[in-house]
Amino acid sequence: MNQPKRYLITSALTYANGPLHIGHLAGANLTADIFARTMRNLGKEVLYVGGSDEHGAAITIKALKEGLTPRQIIDKYHAQFEEAFRRIGISFDIYHRTSEPIHHQTSQDFFRTLYRKGEFIEKETEQFYDPKAKMFLADRYIKGTCPKCGYEAAYGDQCEKCGSDLSPTELINPVSTLTGEKPVLRKTKHWYFPLNKHEVWLRQWINEGILDGKKVHDPRTWKNHVIGQCNSWLNEGLQARAMTRDLDWGVDVPPEIPGAEGKKLYVWMDAPIGYISASKQWAIDHGKSWERFWKDEGTALIHFIGKDNIVFHAIIFPALLKAEGSFILPANVPANQFLNLEGDKISTSRNWAIWLNDYLESMPGKEDVLRFYLTRIMPEQRDSEFTWKGYQEANETELVNNLGNFINRVLVLVNKYYGGEVPDFDPNVQLTSSAGEDQISFQDAELLLVFDKLQEMVNAIRRFEFRAALRTLMEISSMGNQFLQFNAPWQAYKTQPELAAAVLNTGIQIVTALSVAMEPFMPFSSAKLREMLRLPAVAGRGELQDILDALAEGRLLLEPGHQIGPARHLFERIPDEVIEAQRAKLVKTAPAQAAEYPPLKPQIQYDDFARLDVRTGTIVKAEKMKKADKLLVLEVDLGFERRTIVSGIAQQFKPEEIIGRRVLVLVNLAPRKLRGVESNGMILMAEDGEGRLHFVSADTDDGWPVS
Repeated sequence: MNQPKRYLITSALTYANGPLHIGHLAGANLTADIFARTMRNLGKEVLYVGGSDEHGAAITIKALKEGLTPRQIIDKYHAQFEEAFRRIGISFDIYHRTSEPIHHQTSQDFFRTLYRKGEFIEKETEQFYDPKAKMFLADRYIKGTCPKCGYEAAYGDQCEKCGSDLSPTELINPVSTLTGEKPVLRKTKHWYFPLNKHEVWLRQWINEGILDGKKVHDPRTWKNHVIGQCNSWLNEGLQARAMTRDLDWGVDVPPEIPGAEGKKLYVWMDAPIGYISASKQWAIDHGKSWERFWKDEGTALIHFIGKDNIVFHAIIFPALLKAEGSFILPANVPANQFLNLEGDKISTSRNWAIWLNDYLESMPGKEDVLRFYLTRIMPEQRDSEFTWKGYQEANETELVNNLGNFINRVLVLVNKYYGGEVPDFDPNVQLTSSAGEDQISFQDAELLLVFDKLQEMVNAIRRFEFRAALRTLMEISSMGNQFLQFNAPWQAYKTQPELAAAVLNTGIQIVTALSVAMEPFMPFSSAKLREMLRLPAVAGRGELQDILDALAEGRLLLEPGHQIGPARHLFERIPDEVIEAQRAKLVKTAPAQAAEYPPLKPQIQYDDFARLDVRTGTIVKAEKMKKADKLLVLEVDLGFERRTIVSGIAQQFKPEEIIGRRVLVLVNLAPRKLRGVESNGMILMAEDGEGRLHFVSADTDDGWPVS
């Protein structure tokens, strides 16, 4: 498969019913931004679109609670989103909104095309109606008791306690959230999209990368949990899904269609079309063609999302695009897992979150520290955790002591010994590389090692392995520090001036390379460093490709005689009291955590513990056990063999969410039959003070130390 001519990059639209928190960044926006910036720096043509998702029942509910109109709610949050994303450095080419007329028109035109092609099924069903409010109720307007776990405040589409997908008619004792009245069932007609009609090609496209007999993507580059969740849906059998709703807020069903009055497009149809309408608006604003990005096979469409949006972006939206007939399909859907916070799930309802606007106000100048730490702990393959202590340690050990230290040492020494001019050098001076090896040729020594690391970083980003890419970037500055230490130009300056000049020329070349390579991860620090180097800021016009080409050809990045500016520290230590103040905010604003824990079990001896054989494994298959609400049947790859293990975690984990999960397994537990299935081992879990189960983590699996 050839490299794409251009990239169309999307971040999941942000739902406009509450402020941004760090989970939004870690889930879909920071990874997309790093990828977009990198591709621009490689000279690729990029369109990066995002926006606010401004329709749906939750916004109407929010408006009712606050005594505002839906328009007032979305205007408030859209403005907040746009400003916060700008301040944290998310480089959208356009940040749009689904309430704009061009989006309504685009969504209606899309619906019309499918309607005219006969892609919908009209079905009359019974849905809940609130006689007092005189309206049909969206799923989120209904609460009741969950039939799976007994939680008394489950919504009509999902139980937030056990995570089960529900339909309103499954709820026990349902009530309308609008009036508190018991709703009644009434008949209503809607348009359904028959997903089952698309099962065969979807399965081949997802698992083999083949569409209409042509290879269109490499499924080996898709994340295991993405393919696993898609296959879970496909294996259960796809069903027709309603594409319209009885609502008073949203995109109207085209009025010329019989029966359209009072009907709106389902938000999960109109929201992904928001990527298209945003592209159209960008094209109008810049005199460009949006169709080159959506209808040309030379474009790679990449959807950056959280794992809760996988099905919509990897099954439903591709099926809609294929049915329409003129659009390309995604080349990849690199969904992230969830980011937790200080030992608990981020929860907006419990105010257990780090709000982005608050961070920007209370930690001024630390935008790149947050970007760095979130990338470092990015939940790429499994859930990860933000801690303020980890944030502080990463800043001190990686940014201050490693990257910042190397850059500062080089700039200070060049200013001290050469008046800020890049020194000339003898290319035959013997240098010691960062690997501790003597090198004769300057051009074949340290800078080729840097070239190799930059290529490694770029390849990791192309594979959507952002943690590995960041780690490789930091290895370059570690190499730089070792290079300085081995060659000690501060000692050589008086006795071996030719050595000092060669070392510091090499150092300034590495710093120049870093000033570009760090830009996707830390754009604000990159701009500051470029200013110190008296070079223009990275503008996404192929600067990284220029660096790679120059290093490969043995050309210098900064010529001797170039005048740099004074050295300034890029990063600074963050005092303990600042970190404690941030942690105190969580304690103050979050409800009191459960204080009662179960009593300790009787003590055991070391010999009891030593008999346990615990191994690391990977969950490669998961499915619900029939007629057992609490049990999942797992297939776990232990490396030396695969085992079937039955685990009682079905009420807290969906099968598709844990595919690819690394776990610890007690492998010498005697086999036991559960409902006819032999379970051969036990997955190790931990229970918190509120009774929630957590996997006991096997390792970080990517080379970063556990923090």
